[in-house]
Amino acid sequence: MPNSILQRVHDFIWIEDLATLSAMQRRVRHFMQIVVMVLRDLKEGQITLRAMGLVYTTLLSFVPLLAVSFSVLKGFGVHNQIEPFLLNFLSPLGDQSVEVTNNIVGFVENMKIGVLGAIGLGMLMYTVISLIQKIESALNFTWRLTANRNLAQRFSNYLSVVMVGPVLVFSAIGISASLKSQPIMDAIQTLPYMGEVIQFLGLLIPTVLIIFAFTFVYKLVPNTQVNFTSALYGAVISGILWRLTGNMFANFASGSTSYTAIYSGFAILLLFMIWLYLGWLILLIGASISYYFQNPHSLRYRTEKFTFSAIMREKMALQLMLEIGRAHFHPERYQSTEEALMDLIKAPQVMTRRMIQSLADASLIELSQGVGQGVGQGIGQGVGARYLPAASIENISVEDILKAARDAEDDGLSQQLDKSDVVNEIHHDISRAIDQSVSDKTLKDMVLKSL
Repeated sequence: MPNSILQRVHDFIWIEDLATLSAMQRRVRHFMQIVVMVLRDLKEGQITLRAMGLVYTTLLSFVPLLAVSFSVLKGFGVHNQIEPFLLNFLSPLGDQSVEVTNNIVGFVENMKIGVLGAIGLGMLMYTVISLIQKIESALNFTWRLTANRNLAQRFSNYLSVVMVGPVLVFSAIGISASLKSQPIMDAIQTLPYMGEVIQFLGLLIPTVLIIFAFTFVYKLVPNTQVNFTSALYGAVISGILWRLTGNMFANFASGSTSYTAIYSGFAILLLFMIWLYLGWLILLIGASISYYFQNPHSLRYRTEKFTFSAIMREKMALQLMLEIGRAHFHPERYQSTEEALMDLIKAPQVMTRRMIQSLADASLIELSQGVGQGVGQGIGQGVGARYLPAASIENISVEDILKAARDAEDDGLSQQLDKSDVVNEIHHDISRAIDQSVSDKTLKDMVLKSL
């Protein structure tokens, strides 16, 4: 019986004929597919490893980040919100959250940025920026991006995160705290049914603030255009996970007398590190959910360990060049954005990007400047960015396309192989036969024949 139930659930999740499902069933199926893919990513271990790496970077950068934020917030007059923010963030530690918060605030207040000097200030900013760079790298991995921002873009984007982010977050916390002030609460509670409403808002507002912060991170940090709906979708789920995990961890921390007995004063540090790890893990899980929500085509494939066969290399290269050529020939009828190409050729995103990169390395295609696209950003960036032939389509031969496919991801390794004269001769004959069979064919011929 259990096996039959699991089989029915499996068949429902991966059913191909969506016409048999209602709109609600399709949404449930889509959500269940996302859950399965995120669990697969967790099982592979890369997300957990990156969460561990962020814990180490956070321990080095936490106090400097708060020191920089404290300096920025002081200019806006909201610097007193750091302590309430830390108490809220560390609340799952239970009673020990007060001690940890007091220690961190003490470190921040004792750090006098004005007397650090140029080198000390530079190291302080480098420590803060390295944390954001690590977060970007982890989110780029979640979004299957291989290129990070260039130096100029990092400076502007990271500066906005360091300067604007704390102001928005702590201002929201300040508004929340003012709403909880005693005079306002006394006035509101005199109204009918407002006691229950206030109690509900007391539970809702912290979760909304967490969702707001996660949406901000998912939207701005990855080196790609993230739709607001996708960022919010992942943020809502991760925000709920945060609250549930926080409540469970609070119960665990309150009953961890054995840890205190074994580790003594280090028990607080141990619990703090565990909570940091869970927090980063939840943030990365939410980023993965946002990715799958925005890229439903990635849900077609239940593995990402894709390898090219020789035939698949050539077919993908020819098909990609054909679609790009047709979009160049008839831009009003065809699209050559990354999303459009993946939908047309029905290939996994990872493999499509790898072949597109190989064609770009062979100088057969180039990327137009879409919104958000900058020099050096790499494949797959920018809103509306289209792939174009790097030369006139009548000057791009099928022979060049096949050569780019055969040389894809070679990196010169084939030249290092110890090959006998017999192998070299056979390989030369094969290459010459292929080249001769398509020597008079160009990309334009392919495009015209397909129209």
